[in-house]
Amino acid sequence: MTSTIDSVHAPAARTPTPRADTPAPKRGRLSVANLSVAFRRNGILHQVVHDVSFCLEPGQCVAIVGESGSGKSVTARSIVGLTGKNSVVDAQSILLDGDDLRAATKRQWRRIRGRRIGFILQDALVSLDPLRPVGKEIAEALALHHWGNRRQRAAKVIDLLRAVGVPAPENRARQRPDELSGGLRQRALIASALALDPEIIIADEPTTALDVTVQAQVLALLAETKERGVSVILISHDLSVVAHLADHILVMKGGRVVESGSADQVLNDPRHEYTRSLINAVPSELTRGKRLGAAPSDTATTPAADAVAVSIAPRPTDHDCSGPVLQAVDLVKRFTTPDGTVTTAVDHVSFALERGTTLGIVGESGSGKSTTARLALALSSLDSGTVTLLGQDWSSLSEPRRRALRREIAVVYQDPLSSFDPRWNAERILLDSLTDAAGLSTAAKKARVVELARQVGLPQEILQRFPLNLSGGQRQRIAIARALAPNPSVIVLDEAVSALDVSIQAQILDLLVDLQRQRGLSYLFISHDLGVINHLSDQVLVMKDGVVVERGTPDDIFNRPAHPYTRELISSLPDHPRRNP
Repeated sequence: MTSTIDSVHAPAARTPTPRADTPAPKRGRLSVANLSVAFRRNGILHQVVHDVSFCLEPGQCVAIVGESGSGKSVTARSIVGLTGKNSVVDAQSILLDGDDLRAATKRQWRRIRGRRIGFILQDALVSLDPLRPVGKEIAEALALHHWGNRRQRAAKVIDLLRAVGVPAPENRARQRPDELSGGLRQRALIASALALDPEIIIADEPTTALDVTVQAQVLALLAETKERGVSVILISHDLSVVAHLADHILVMKGGRVVESGSADQVLNDPRHEYTRSLINAVPSELTRGKRLGAAPSDTATTPAADAVAVSIAPRPTDHDCSGPVLQAVDLVKRFTTPDGTVTTAVDHVSFALERGTTLGIVGESGSGKSTTARLALALSSLDSGTVTLLGQDWSSLSEPRRRALRREIAVVYQDPLSSFDPRWNAERILLDSLTDAAGLSTAAKKARVVELARQVGLPQEILQRFPLNLSGGQRQRIAIARALAPNPSVIVLDEAVSALDVSIQAQILDLLVDLQRQRGLSYLFISHDLGVINHLSDQVLVMKDGVVVERGTPDDIFNRPAHPYTRELISSLPDHPRRNP
């Protein structure tokens, strides 16, 4: 399994700057020395991880943090032999209780994975079998290692699902992944990883898809697991999560460890500029009214974007109004399940969005916040209530009559990739958003597309790339440019930054603030991330079970919460990563 990398085509390496007080890796439960990983493409090796070393003791959590492409997930996968057939892994040693994993056979790996090392993957929808109930998938992990009989495995599955915060676990165990929310799918993966009580848990972004209260449950579960002597490798871009759990932190950039040390040292006395930028990019009450980054740019793959300035003329509108630009009064939406049960997803929700402001709606999965967004967009029919847009009736219009007003309200979703045609490049995606632009020639539309890209901080050459060849930040910028194309007054952002790395998220949030200030845009911002809501919002609604349980300014909501549910949300919010801000 081991191989030497002797002809890697990669940029010249920069010398890493580990902390002087960090000892060389020693032998513990797991010790990794000088790990390097490359991938073979078209006969050429491209090195993505360079000389990573660390030691993991029983009951200890080592966190590896960094942006997408930093090499953190590849490092984790290499430890369990899951880098793929085109990879070349080289290390001085990878020792698990003294056994060198570099020489492990496929049969030995089958015994190690699950029983000795559990792996929590990030993408639950892809990682779970879409054709099987999640309970059967978890039970299979137990059966493969000959744990218990069928009845004992079924009972264990229920206990595991309950332990990771899955409600009604007996019912959820019978459901397929597509019948579960993203958070429930992630919890099912965590339950599967914990099934055999492994010595080591590798958790790759285990809380990315989770609401703050469920995130707190999962972190508490991992902390409890750690207290039992289980070792944890936590892969994350969320430094608030890292601060909660980690004993030791490795900060990776460009495949190299640029800083390492104890959690307290790295978070409170960061020595590398990149570490400081990651900490400063975390949105919270401390960052409200401040920029999270130096400039709106996407440094993942397009350094040229750093030089692109956002400059936007004030937006003219044919539908001016003196009151709220978007107003909802007593919205009600019910759904009927296949068994005939009627569920009220939105129950008499009202709000008013003023011009040039941001209204944040926060709540757990199933709280009704995304359904409220769809009702505001007139993408779902109302059972009762009214929505007005720019002072005009909006919700009760027929679609042909609504079409003339629809350009005044746009939407940006969490996963732009699924909303893009993969056969279209970015230019065609944006051109398609201009199909209703009357009077514009083809040349004028193409010029407008270039201007849209410039407005969101992307260079013109990006327009020729296809969605799969764009970074997450670039895709979200294209999604924002598409939303801007018809010159809307209101943009609805539904979990628009929740899937992004903290540094890319910071760039997008700064961009949204710039656009709002220069164009007078109004945002309806839907999120389960309380830090983002606190940073960005002028007014906040807190939703639970389809009902608005509290509303107010961020100061009211976060510093003087009145409702027990709001207080529960706030208490579940991880501290800012800088433990002594």
